[in-house]
Amino acid sequence: MSSPPEVLLGILDDLGDEDFGRFKWHLQHGVLFNPIPKGKLERLDRGDTVDKILDTYSHRTLEVTEMVLEKMQMKGLWEKHCKNLSKPAGKDGPQEFHLSATSKSCQEELKSNLKRRFESFFEGVAEAGKPVLLNQIYTELHITEGGAAEVNREHEVRRIEKASRTADRAETIIKPGDIFKGPPGRSIRRVLTKGVAGIGKTVLTQKFTLDWAEDKNNQDVHFIFPFTFRELNVMKEKEFSLVGLVHRFFNETRKAGIKNFEEFQVIFIFDGLDECRLPLNFRRAEILTDATDSTSVDVLLINLIRGRLLPSAHLWITTRPAAADQIPADYVDRVTEVRGFTDPQKEEYFRRRFREEEASRIISHIKTSRSLHIMCHIPVFCWITATVLEEEMKSREGGELPKTLTEMYIRHLVVQVEMNNVKYDEEPATAETLSSESREMIETLGKLAFDQLQKGNLIFYERDLKKSGINLRAASMYSGMFTKIFRKEKTLQKSLFCFIHLSYQEFLAALHVHQTFINSGINLLEEKQTTIQQSPQQRQLHRLHQTAVDDALESPNGHLDLFLRFLLGLSLETNQSLLHDLLIQTGSSSQSNQETVQYIKEHLSWSLSAERSINLFHCLNELNDGSLVEQIQQSMRSGSLSTDILSPAQWSALVFILLSSEEDLKEFDLKKYSASEEALWNLLPVVEASNKALLSCCGLSERSCGALSSVLSSESSSLTHLDLSNNQLQDSGVKRLSLGLESPHCKLEALSLSGCLVSEEGCASLVSAVRSKSSHLRELDLSYNHPGDSGVKELSAAVEDPHCSLETLRF
Repeated sequence: MSSPPEVLLGILDDLGDEDFGRFKWHLQHGVLFNPIPKGKLERLDRGDTVDKILDTYSHRTLEVTEMVLEKMQMKGLWEKHCKNLSKPAGKDGPQEFHLSATSKSCQEELKSNLKRRFESFFEGVAEAGKPVLLNQIYTELHITEGGAAEVNREHEVRRIEKASRTADRAETIIKPGDIFKGPPGRSIRRVLTKGVAGIGKTVLTQKFTLDWAEDKNNQDVHFIFPFTFRELNVMKEKEFSLVGLVHRFFNETRKAGIKNFEEFQVIFIFDGLDECRLPLNFRRAEILTDATDSTSVDVLLINLIRGRLLPSAHLWITTRPAAADQIPADYVDRVTEVRGFTDPQKEEYFRRRFREEEASRIISHIKTSRSLHIMCHIPVFCWITATVLEEEMKSREGGELPKTLTEMYIRHLVVQVEMNNVKYDEEPATAETLSSESREMIETLGKLAFDQLQKGNLIFYERDLKKSGINLRAASMYSGMFTKIFRKEKTLQKSLFCFIHLSYQEFLAALHVHQTFINSGINLLEEKQTTIQQSPQQRQLHRLHQTAVDDALESPNGHLDLFLRFLLGLSLETNQSLLHDLLIQTGSSSQSNQETVQYIKEHLSWSLSAERSINLFHCLNELNDGSLVEQIQQSMRSGSLSTDILSPAQWSALVFILLSSEEDLKEFDLKKYSASEEALWNLLPVVEASNKALLSCCGLSERSCGALSSVLSSESSSLTHLDLSNNQLQDSGVKRLSLGLESPHCKLEALSLSGCLVSEEGCASLVSAVRSKSSHLRELDLSYNHPGDSGVKELSAAVEDPHCSLETLRF
C-alpha cells in the first residue's frame, strides 16, 4: 500500500511541465483551502513541492490534491494513483481508528513499561539520589509559546537573569498536555521546545509520557515513542528503517508485529537536540517515503521531520537555545520555551520538600540574595540549594545560611563528601584517607572540567576522563561523592558523562584554576603560561583575577561570567575554610582582593552593556563588597539621590538596583530620577525590562526614539505600555520609533504620542507599523498633534481593518 507522500510524488511525476505549472497555480489561488504564496512555490521542483504541500496541509494533503486535480479536469490521474492508497479507518483519520486486539495489547504493554521507566524520579544523579515518585515531586513549569526556531549563543545564566525579570509579562502560557493543540484551523505537527540546561525539559517530556501511560492525558494518541539524541548518537554508523528503529528501542512493537504506523496516532519525542552528533543536513538528505526502507538514522530523522515519512505523526524536539537552528524554521509548527520556575513555583518546590517552618525560612533567605533567587529559576539549582540547606538546618540549627553562589556550591561539595564517610567495602574511612582520596578526586574532576570547558564540551567520553587522570572504575569504587556531582549514562553501546549542571562544571573549573595558581604560580588563563616564582603566601591573586575579568568582558556571549564569579569567590578565606581538609588552604590577601575590587569598579566606569555590568556587580557580591550598591540605596532611601553628579559606576549601580526591583519594573517613571535624555540613555536597560515606561515631559528628542526603537526590537524586551507624551519627537523621531514597532519582537500594546509635534508624515509611518502582521498595538494616543486629513483617514481605516490589532485611537 502507498503512503500519501508516495501518491503525491507519483501524481506530480506524471504531470508535464505545463501541467505542473498549472498545478502550482491552483495551489496559489485556492478557495476551499489556504493558498500557498507564489514566492514559496515558483522555484520548487516536484520533490520540494511535495514537502511544501505536506508542511502546509498535513492530514488534508490528499484532500487538497484531489480538489486541485478536479479543477484541472484530471480526476483520472487521481484515481490511477489512489487505488493502492493506505486509508485510515474513519473519515477523520487515525484518531477514529479502533485498535485490534494485538495492537491494544501492545499499547498496554508499552504504557506499562513507560510507566515503570518514568514513574520514579531521581533528583541530581540517579546512581546516588533517592528515587521518589515523579508525581509527588513534580512542580509545574513555566512554559511559553513564541519566539523563532533560531540560535541563541548567550550564556545560559544571562538568559535566566532576563527570564527572571520578564516572568510576569503577558505571554501565551502552554500547558504540557496541550503542546500539540493549536487554535482552530492551525495544524501543529512539529514542536520545538527550547530551554537552558537544568531547566526541566527532560522532566517535562517524562511527565508528558507518564501522564499518557497512566491514562491521564492525550488518550486519543495510540503510541508515544520517547527517544534521546544521546541514544541515537551511538547509532550513527548503522542503518535502520524507521520501523526497525522503533522495533529496536520499543520491543513491544516488534513482538506485536506492528509495521504500518500510518494507521495509528503516534507521537515521537526526541530529547536533547543540543547533544545530537548526527549530520542533520536537510538540503542534501535523500528522499525517503517508505518506513520499511533502511538508511542512516540522520536521514530517517530528516524525512520524519519534513513529513515524507509518517506525515500524520507528531514530533516533539527539545533543545538548549544554542542548538535550535539545527532544525530549519520551515519545519517547525510551534516553538515553545521552558522558563523554569516562576517565583510562586520556586516556593511550591521548597514547600513540597520541607516542613512549613523550614520552607518559609529557606524562601525568606533566598529572597535576600539576588543571585540565589535568580538561579532558583533552574530546577537543578533548587535541588542543590535544598540539599545544602537541609544539611545546614540539621547540623547548625539557627546558623548562618549561604548567601553567595560560591558558598552554596562549596557547601554542596562538602555535603557530598561528608555523606560518604564509609567506603564501599564498608570499612570506616579514616580522616586522612578520606581527605587524600577526596582531594585527588576533586583535583582530577577540576582538571576535566576546565579542559573541557575551554573546548566547549559538556558531554564527555571515557577517553576524556583518562586524559584528565580519572580512573573510572577506581573512582566509582572509592568515591560515592564522584557519582553525586558527575552523571554517567549508558547508551546501547557506550557510556557518556557530564556534570550534574553546567554551573557545576564552571565551579570545579574555577577551583582548578585557583588551586593551580596557588600551588605552582601558573596562570592557566594566559595563552603563554609562565610560572611566578613566589611562595603561595606571596603570590598575588589579583593578577589572576584581572586576567579572568578581562577574558569575561571580551567574551561576546557571557560564557565566562559564572566562571569568573566562582573564581573570585574562592579567594575569600571564609569560603576556603569551608573546604576543611579537602584542599590545601591557600589563605587570602585582603590587599589582593581590594585590588581586584578596585579593578572591577574601574571597569564599571566604562561604557559596558547592561549584562556585563550586572555580572560585575555579582562579582563584587562574591567578593563581599556591596559598597557601590549600598551608597546608591542609602541616597534613594534618604531622598538625596542626585543623578546630576552620578559617576558612570554609580549609574551602573542604580541600573542594577532597579533591575532587582519588582515594583520599578512594573511601572518605571523616569521623572523619579531625572527628566532628561542623559538619564534615559543610562537607564535604557531598566526601560527594556519594564512592563510600563512613563517618559512624558522628559525633554526627549529624535535621538531618544532611535534608542527606544532598539528596545522595542529586542527579543528580551518586556515593554507593553510606553508614554512619550509632551516630548519634541517630531516626524523624524516617530519614523525611527515606527521601525521598532514593526519588529516581530515588539510587544507594545499601548503608545502615547500626545503633544509630540507629529504631522501627516509621521502618521504615515505609524500606519505602516500598526498594519504590520506582528503588531500588538491596541491603543494609540495622537491627541494635540497635527495629523492632517490624510493621517486621520488612514489611521481610522486601520482601526476598521479586522486584521489590525488597533482598537482605540485618540486624536
